[in-house]
Amino acid sequence: MSTNFWELLQQHQGDLTKSGRTVAEYLVQHAAEAQYLSISSLARECQVAEATVFRFCRALGFEGYHEMRIALAQANATGVLVNQQEPAPDADTATLCEHASALFMTAINGTQNALSPQAVEQAVALLHSARQVFCMGQGGSMVAASEICARFACITNKFRATADSHMQVMAASLMTEQDVVLFVSYSGATRDLMETLRTAKANGAKIILITHYEDSPGAKLADIVLLCGAQESPLDSGSIPIKVAVLYVAEVLVLRYILDDKPSSTEAQERTTEALAVKLL
Repeated sequence: MSTNFWELLQQHQGDLTKSGRTVAEYLVQHAAEAQYLSISSLARECQVAEATVFRFCRALGFEGYHEMRIALAQANATGVLVNQQEPAPDADTATLCEHASALFMTAINGTQNALSPQAVEQAVALLHSARQVFCMGQGGSMVAASEICARFACITNKFRATADSHMQVMAASLMTEQDVVLFVSYSGATRDLMETLRTAKANGAKIILITHYEDSPGAKLADIVLLCGAQESPLDSGSIPIKVAVLYVAEVLVLRYILDDKPSSTEAQERTTEALAVKLL
């Protein structure tokens, strides 16, 4: 669809219901923020049902909310990205370094503000009591989940990364109430995520979800939600600052995990360090 979002909105004003016009008015007034909202978040901000937002998208000719959100982001792409001015086409490398630094700091600061210390403590209590912890995600989120698994590997062998979506749901089908799923999903709303979480929950496993959207479908299934405050434009899927924000959450979990059982963690770190030192000789 090549027509500009705002042109489409103007063309289809007459096709919108009263509640649809409420959505349109919100997008006009909050265009920059709206491109980062989930369908649930937008519906809440507009005080309408999610179905209303979906019908609004269809009225403008989009297949669904995701396509509409991308079009909105494209229409907004006039130089603003995560509250930072995009570099000019002829920007030098020093400017790019400053820009990247600002993006990373914005992502980490946003996550620090969004992350609940109480939720971290509850999550770590589950991790300590778990028989096994399955680190999962899809796409770029799986890369972050694997990094989390590797970070914990120096202090415990109960963590394991499960990458393939088929293997994830298979693992979930064999879980018990002694197991924990640590799932990384920025949207908290992918189909594979929901299938795996429903299966794990049906078997009594506890679920920790690292996500940006506290009102996402996945968050509703989770026992504990750890919020990643960094914002990702639909045009910048898989951004590295988002992964760094997730790893910031992971590092907080690791630090809390170690301090809650310092003697065992210290011994484990010494043993794994020694094993690596021997291997490097």
